[in-house]
Amino acid sequence: MEMNTPLKKIKLLNPDSPNKSTGIINGASSGLLNWNDIAYPQMYDLYQALLSNFWKAQEINMQDDIKQWDLLSPVEQDVFLRINTQLACLDSLQTPTMSQVMDYVTDSSFKAIFAVISQQEAVHNESYSYILSSLIPLREQNERFNQAKIDPVVRKRNQLILNAYEEFRQNPSPLNLFRLAVNSINLEGIYFYAGFAFFYHLARQQKMLKTSTMISYIQRDEMQHAYFISQFIRILLAENPELNTEENIQYVYETIGEAVKLEKEWAGIVFENIDGIDIDEFGDYVEYLANKRLRQLGLQNLYVERDNPMPWIYVFSDEMINDTKSDFFEQKSRTYSKVTQSNGFDEL
Repeated sequence: MEMNTPLKKIKLLNPDSPNKSTGIINGASSGLLNWNDIAYPQMYDLYQALLSNFWKAQEINMQDDIKQWDLLSPVEQDVFLRINTQLACLDSLQTPTMSQVMDYVTDSSFKAIFAVISQQEAVHNESYSYILSSLIPLREQNERFNQAKIDPVVRKRNQLILNAYEEFRQNPSPLNLFRLAVNSINLEGIYFYAGFAFFYHLARQQKMLKTSTMISYIQRDEMQHAYFISQFIRILLAENPELNTEENIQYVYETIGEAVKLEKEWAGIVFENIDGIDIDEFGDYVEYLANKRLRQLGLQNLYVERDNPMPWIYVFSDEMINDTKSDFFEQKSRTYSKVTQSNGFDEL
């Protein structure tokens, strides 16, 4: 099949087709899901790992953060609100995008995972609103969301993602699905993580710990989303050799490289007056994240290979979250299912 041939929306039921799909796109599938008979059994482990994370924003009592809010400097408050609303805006885009992909994916097990991811992004979006409702009045919340819409630096940063998402909405082809997935990794595996870093910066100073608890829950989800999308891309390329071209691999490197460049530019502005975040060190951290995402795709590093250049953030890293049975701030006991070798999270 040609890379630009439009994908057709999948019929709900195809009784003459097998239950086990013959491909994640353009395959034959009845539409019925029997988790005991799927083409990629490791997807059931991933589905279970995602479900084990279920949480709600209201589980976290924001009273401590409410008391601390007025103790933050005006600069800290401003950056806190800017990043919060920017992350909420990205989640607002991710929820419907993941739902739309479901219409064109043949394999019912992948549809189910995209459905869970879409739901979790909706929870994340609500979480940012919940944080805001605890700290500032609705009028100021609305002002901040409007700022996030028109901020030229934010718009430039997000346009990379939006262009790919809108292209798929207008022309849902295999090539555009591939490009959407690459940019989803940019959003979930680079942009989100870089935004999380500021809240962890506050947490290491014992500031706004409840917010950081919430962020750690969100990161736990995003870690698995980024991993799933990387596996989706690898399977998509393996099943569709016409997509597995030098040009498309170059697209991965160029697009992730552009995301890194835009993230550094954004960070240089938003963190300019934040004591304790070194802009150059932060840039190295974004490159470190990009290398991690590329390795998950089975590709080579784009940047100098390095360990996490911000040692203070390690306690909030994927590795620590994966090994932690309760949260970092004694908010409440949470039992995370330990991710296993079968789904590869230990390689993050």
